[in-house]
Amino acid sequence: MAHLNLCAKKSIRLLLAWMLFLSVLFCAEISSAQTQTRGEVEVIKDPRIDTLIAHRLLATKSPAGKTVNGAAYGFRVQFFISSDRNEIYAKQAAFNQMYPDLRTYIVYQEPNYKIKAGDFRSRLEAQKLMHDLRTQFPTLFLVSEKINPLKLDTTPDDKN
Repeated sequence: MAHLNLCAKKSIRLLLAWMLFLSVLFCAEISSAQTQTRGEVEVIKDPRIDTLIAHRLLATKSPAGKTVNGAAYGFRVQFFISSDRNEIYAKQAAFNQMYPDLRTYIVYQEPNYKIKAGDFRSRLEAQKLMHDLRTQFPTLFLVSEKINPLKLDTTPDDKN
């Protein structure tokens, strides 16, 4: 019986030694797999691409830095509301005569039509227009919404 216990103890020691050896081997394999070297990628591109990307970002960023699918959040001035469509078109034409460089937008929210003007990136720019319009249009509202991006200067440079 003592001989059987001695054989069992030797078998257990051998099994434990074998398991220790395998675990050390496994840990060594994992650490060598993690220390593999990484390769390098070299990107060759035309430097004008960076210029185009910079122009695109400048054109679509709002003061808060938010951009949404080419459009940014900003401000417009709502300067006239009426349920008469002909009156809305007349006011839009009068506004376009006074400010031909500003875009105007007619929105229909039942039962009224609303005219909004401008694509301002800051509240201060929109408030300046509100101050200028106060005498002609007494009911003015500043509206925060998605605005159209500014038009980029697409004239070619002579610096090639």
